[in-house]
Amino acid sequence: MPTPHNSAEKGQIAKTVLMPGDPLRAKFIAETFLENEQLVNNVRGIRGYTGTWKGVPVSVMASGMGMPSIGIYSYELFSSYDVDNIIRVGSAGGYTADMNLFDVLIASGAYSESTYAKVQCGYEEDVTYPSAELNEKLRSAAAKLDIPVKEVIIHSSDVFYRESSDYLEDVINNHHCKAVEMESFALFSNARVLKKNAACILTISDSFVTREETTPQERERSFTKMMLVALDAAIK
Repeated sequence: MPTPHNSAEKGQIAKTVLMPGDPLRAKFIAETFLENEQLVNNVRGIRGYTGTWKGVPVSVMASGMGMPSIGIYSYELFSSYDVDNIIRVGSAGGYTADMNLFDVLIASGAYSESTYAKVQCGYEEDVTYPSAELNEKLRSAAAKLDIPVKEVIIHSSDVFYRESSDYLEDVINNHHCKAVEMESFALFSNARVLKKNAACILTISDSFVTREETTPQERERSFTKMMLVALDAAIK
């Protein structure tokens, strides 16, 4: 049955969900790639669609920004809608010089200072991990599509605007993070608690080194390589 945050009926959401942060990116993925796509949720403007990719049911649903938001939506998808797999498809800021605009990344782990996992389930570690099975599917799909990917540890931050950059040296040198986003630590934690699968594929949207950045429209519509990799991984 519907939840406080999702109006879809049971059975309207596929077993595998692609989860961008931006509702408009969810709309773009669904309308560009899926066949017979249907809007199954729009509570609070968090768009969710179900259709088929190469004949296989796939859903795409936004998560909103930050760990509390993806924490709610991913938990409900896993626990109330019997979703087995969530692949986050998002944007990231590159921390190091080898992270270039439009590079595609697969997260091998998510480091965070967040207390999300500690509060939610008593998990005390500062790194959460994706599903090895889903990461292998992403890796295989990328290879078949001849799309280069970089597998890196990412930083999941609770804070977008920081008053100091002092944290960067620690995050890069001691925790080996190559890029930053704001959701995957919580997503991976929920998957671990509920014995489900989660992964994260990202596109570099801006660089902390060169200060280059993409436009909002590019972030919504131009990250098609990671979308194709995620879609093919979703049906493997």
